[in-house]
Amino acid sequence: MPKRFVTIWFRHLKADWLSRRQPELLHIPFVLAFPDHGRMIVTAVNRIGENEGINAGMAVADARAIVPGLKVIDDKTEWSVKLLNSLAKYCIRFTPCVAIDEPDGLILDVTGCAHLWGGDLLYITAILNRFKSFGYDVKAGIADTIGAAWAITRFHQSEMVIQKDQQSYALLFLSPAALRLQQDTVELLYKLGLTQIRNFIGMPRSVLKRRFGDHLLQRLDQAVGQEEERIQPVEEPQPYHEWLPCPELILSRTGIEIALQKLLEKLCSRLQHEQKGVRQVSFKCYRIDGKIQQVEPDLGIELFLLEANKVEELLPMQEKLWAGNNGLHNVKFSELIDRIANRIGANNIHRYLPDEHYWPERSIRLASSIDETATTAWRVDKPRPIQLLTQPERIEVSAPIPDYPPMLFRYKGKLHKIVKADGPERIEREWWIEEGLHRDYYSVEDEDGCRYWLFRSGHYAGDKNPQWFIHGFFA
Repeated sequence: MPKRFVTIWFRHLKADWLSRRQPELLHIPFVLAFPDHGRMIVTAVNRIGENEGINAGMAVADARAIVPGLKVIDDKTEWSVKLLNSLAKYCIRFTPCVAIDEPDGLILDVTGCAHLWGGDLLYITAILNRFKSFGYDVKAGIADTIGAAWAITRFHQSEMVIQKDQQSYALLFLSPAALRLQQDTVELLYKLGLTQIRNFIGMPRSVLKRRFGDHLLQRLDQAVGQEEERIQPVEEPQPYHEWLPCPELILSRTGIEIALQKLLEKLCSRLQHEQKGVRQVSFKCYRIDGKIQQVEPDLGIELFLLEANKVEELLPMQEKLWAGNNGLHNVKFSELIDRIANRIGANNIHRYLPDEHYWPERSIRLASSIDETATTAWRVDKPRPIQLLTQPERIEVSAPIPDYPPMLFRYKGKLHKIVKADGPERIEREWWIEEGLHRDYYSVEDEDGCRYWLFRSGHYAGDKNPQWFIHGFFA
């Protein structure tokens, strides 16, 4: 997929940030200043001060001569980097790959992102409107290369979008400074009358190298796409991630669940195609107020991100161990059994087959050999735990009202709070074998995400509470 990049320029980064923090600064000219060789030098100016004729690099004394009573605020060298890092992390809602461009810009790798907003123009407009709503004086551009996007962002009055493969033409009428050249190189080009990129872009490379050095050729190649330029994201995106921007803010649990389901389907489809499995994922919700949450929508969620933090190879042969013409007679399966037997002993390896019983303890039987064929099929109409206890174990249960799922249960001294429950599934005792009470089974999940198979023995009868048991554990 062809690369696309967005560059963002915060024209008054620190001044706009201070105005957000101190609203009284919005209506007066002010500058930020830093000492240099015994003088205070203007390092940043707000829009009002700039309109009065004050510029960065000017001595504070000269600036006060232009605007008497000018407010001067001490600058901090670390402010720019901290601000840009914070803004870059906010931009992750627009693309997972964002880098800072000191002292006042950001670079976004937006490959494959713009169509989610309806195209390049709508995409970049959404980014600009968001930062303008925060009070920042901001410009942006999008192109196939970082150099071309940077050039139109800072040196074109109105253009924001360079169409695919059109970066060379878009650069022709811009100043040489748009190539991010060193100042002495720009000054030399101007002295020679090369005031636009079109004046030298077609010159022999040997001439340009001899007169201006390798730096000009490198920047020119990067801008037109002949040399790749890489960025260092503030947060490295996970190789396996899916994200879902929302046309409207999501405020409900149902909306979050739908978004998660869609992301899981996309991620699992990709992992299946690449024969990989996931062991750990993280689900992030980006709120409209800039915060990242996992469950609380607050003012509304505008982006969902699902990242696979730990992915491993999952070969199809692992899934087909029991299938195919060989089945249990597969040589690799026999080799596996031999290796396990050497470790734990052959008497500790068992194979089970389904048996014709409804009562869970009797629904399986021990196979006499690896070749024995099942006489009945496994019952799959209801979920069954992976681990079934040989004998159910007593537990203490708190239920809201009779015949309702439990709210809490205590097992081996640990209290479990139930957040989800499915049931009851009634299983009658097999009267032709023994007499006794029926069981009402519930599949429950606690607040830690662990799932259990519980049952109540018999009905509630008067003041007598029935006994509860745990019978198995799901994955």
